[in-house]
Amino acid sequence: MGRLTGGDPSLLRRINSAVVLHALRGAGSPTLTDLTRVTGLSRPTVEGVIEGLIEAGLVAESVLEESGTRRQGRPARRFRFRVEAGHLLGIEIGPHRVAALLSGLDGRIIGAASRDVSDTASADDRLDRVRVVTADVLRRTGVSRSNLRAVGVACPGIVETDGTVRLGVALPGWTGLALGQRIQRSFRCPVLVENDANAAVVAEHWKGVAKDCDDVVFVLAGLSPGAGSLINGRLHRGFGGAAGEIGALHLLGRQLRPERLLSPTDEPLHPLDEQAVTEVFALARKGDIRAQAAVDRYVQRLVHDVAALALALDPELVVIGGWAAGLDGVLEPLRGELARYCLRPPRVVLSLLREAAVATGALRIALDHAEEELFAVDGTAARD
Repeated sequence: MGRLTGGDPSLLRRINSAVVLHALRGAGSPTLTDLTRVTGLSRPTVEGVIEGLIEAGLVAESVLEESGTRRQGRPARRFRFRVEAGHLLGIEIGPHRVAALLSGLDGRIIGAASRDVSDTASADDRLDRVRVVTADVLRRTGVSRSNLRAVGVACPGIVETDGTVRLGVALPGWTGLALGQRIQRSFRCPVLVENDANAAVVAEHWKGVAKDCDDVVFVLAGLSPGAGSLINGRLHRGFGGAAGEIGALHLLGRQLRPERLLSPTDEPLHPLDEQAVTEVFALARKGDIRAQAAVDRYVQRLVHDVAALALALDPELVVIGGWAAGLDGVLEPLRGELARYCLRPPRVVLSLLREAAVATGALRIALDHAEEELFAVDGTAARD
């Protein structure tokens, strides 16, 4: 498509279409008069835009329900945004499960599916599980794969903008994996890949505890804690996509590595996986002194890492998710440490979305892409 110029009438048409579509999406079933008032456009312009959006499949005329009282004259035509005109898929790929969420163009979740996966599964096995979960949620909801407008994918690791995992130590065979390219083979729509902590902070800003905050840090605590951050409401990925990799901070000093940090014995914890760590946490809750000491060390390391990130970014809110969201006593040490060093300490709260945060963030990333297409003024508003 050629470049638009100021004298190109198609530019004005697209601007008007975006304005009307925005108004329709935020309303119930407005009339032409309603849309004229809300948009400030003339009635003939609104009528022309509506007809074009109906033809594109994005708008439909509302069917009025029969009422007990008959009114004189023809009722005003009403219109609605067709949320079913396209669908969005959010996929979480984690160490122990693969999950998917499906929504219409309004972002409202209409389907979900998940499958367990071994933390030792190969990349190919994990991607096979993605295909199974995707097919499952589409089958349950009756949504055609061709009706998907975008797919968001979130996983551990440092992710390049093209969807390649530059470094991913949490999943076997993940480093160097062309994840976006591999998943793209199953879809005709765009596939967008993001780090799991980045997706989680997007989710909490959309539907969680950070809805009213634009400067947020989300800490996804696991074997190697990671963090996602919003600055002025925008996701901060860093120059190479590695912003928030606080799990590497222990390499800067002589602090214990995770396998010794989380060990309740004199020997390194082996194998170092979530099941082993879960058992340590369970022992601590039962009163095992050495296990309690291991958990305390983990909490203090987490507090140290989060404090360093909070000092650098000065967020309004710190959200704790992952393992730490289920740990007793993690909030108060963190609040105390931040109060010691921060001029204005951020609020510290637990994740509201918990284990759904990553998949929800992946769905939001897909929705953002769809909205950019729907409301763009330099391209078509609908696919053929």
